[in-house]
Amino acid sequence: MRIGVIGLGRMGGNIVRRLMDAGHECVVYDVSEAAVQTLAGEGATGSGSIADLVAKLEPPRAVWVMLPEGKITADAVSALAEAMSADDVIIDGGNSFYKDDINRGAALKEKGIHYVDVGTSGGVWGRERGYCLMIGGDKEAVERLDPIFKTLAPGRGDIPETPKRDGRDPRVLEGYMHCGPTGAGHFVKMIHNGIEYGLMQAYAEGFDILKTKASKELPDDRRFDLDVADIAEVWRRGSVVSSWLLDLTASALAGDPALDAFEGRVADSGEGRWTIEAAIEQAVPVDVLATALFARFRSRQDHSFADRLLSAMRFQFGGHAEAAGPEKKEVKT
Repeated sequence: MRIGVIGLGRMGGNIVRRLMDAGHECVVYDVSEAAVQTLAGEGATGSGSIADLVAKLEPPRAVWVMLPEGKITADAVSALAEAMSADDVIIDGGNSFYKDDINRGAALKEKGIHYVDVGTSGGVWGRERGYCLMIGGDKEAVERLDPIFKTLAPGRGDIPETPKRDGRDPRVLEGYMHCGPTGAGHFVKMIHNGIEYGLMQAYAEGFDILKTKASKELPDDRRFDLDVADIAEVWRRGSVVSSWLLDLTASALAGDPALDAFEGRVADSGEGRWTIEAAIEQAVPVDVLATALFARFRSRQDHSFADRLLSAMRFQFGGHAEAAGPEKKEVKT
């Protein structure tokens, strides 16, 4: 397929590369001319503006927007709506708020333009591993884009199929899912990220206990100088708490056991807050997820080993640098 991609950052650029690796044609645009030129040098067709990108696509067109949530994405969608025609598709692959998706989808429907929201998980590793995709939108547009989603998804790999799945959607076994109407994809991704907060916090707190077991405040016979890097490594192998997050934790600790390269200021990118808001709207108790979010707020005031581990995990899976603070230290890579 031929598809446009707007936003060529850490994930957008690699989405283009994964698509081109599989033979898809990509027309690209970014406010950074250097980013456009880099991908043009790798085989993409560069564009000088959103209107130029649309003009280089044959109808019915499809354009993937991979930009930060908020005004930047809203402006890009508005510019696309002005340049596109009925039956074209705008895909938002970022982390937009699902209620914004519903409003945008309704407005675009009046012009005959399809709007598809795609929660995209995979971080900076997506080109190699693929992206888990949670998709919202009307069935016609989603099915038309299936070759794109199938290419970006990780595929079945070596994960065994869950028993008793007869008759269920086989696409989920490939790593992508049509979750429901407009907004459903980003809603599922929002909850995914809220759960991610809780998992990361559990690892961080557990390793903090292990690390501080060497504290001189404890009696000599109750003090253990534990190798947290080796503990992370052994837990990767057969443990019930093994996961990709633990893999990334082991990688971070192996190279820097004290995590001296991280200050421990842990950002939250919006989805955690939205998850808590949804829980309040639906009267669902989310003790762990709420605590994990508040722990990130607290990390911006004082920084423990747990905070540095959270920062290390975010850097490992998403390339997220620590947010600048009044006493920000350089992050070594």
